[in-house]
Amino acid sequence: MKIQAEPLTPEAFAPFGDVLSADGPPDRIINAGMCGRYHNRARLDFGPEGRAGISVFKAIPRALPYTFDLLERHPEGSQSFLPMTADPFLVIVAPDEAGQPGAPRAFITRGDQGISFHRGTWHGVLTPLAAPGLFAVVDRIGPTPNLEEVILREPVTVTG
Repeated sequence: MKIQAEPLTPEAFAPFGDVLSADGPPDRIINAGMCGRYHNRARLDFGPEGRAGISVFKAIPRALPYTFDLLERHPEGSQSFLPMTADPFLVIVAPDEAGQPGAPRAFITRGDQGISFHRGTWHGVLTPLAAPGLFAVVDRIGPTPNLEEVILREPVTVTG
């Protein structure tokens, strides 16, 4: 199966999560007028037994076309990826269909966007398109398992 990557927009990504960016006018001006604050841009959810944690991920860059056969989700909490460089990255998501991933979609960020997956959203692995592949990740820290993985019956290739 082949799918075409599309530009990441808040409207297209809404069923899966939130796009984190500084588009449009800021919600507030702070720091004596020297900083625009784009306030509360992600719906974070860490479940009743979880708390927010910040980790740093360093992933090996990939290139398009990119073929994958693994999707995962985090049933106990949301997960946010904030690139620590201005490079685009590939975001793969799929709707839930009776506990399994449905037809995948792929998005390419502009390089100045992060994303936050809603709790339970099926998604691909972290897929930077340039080195060093460095991201700050905000996700659930807690005592219960928070990872489900599915190997797809047929690999999917994302084209640019």
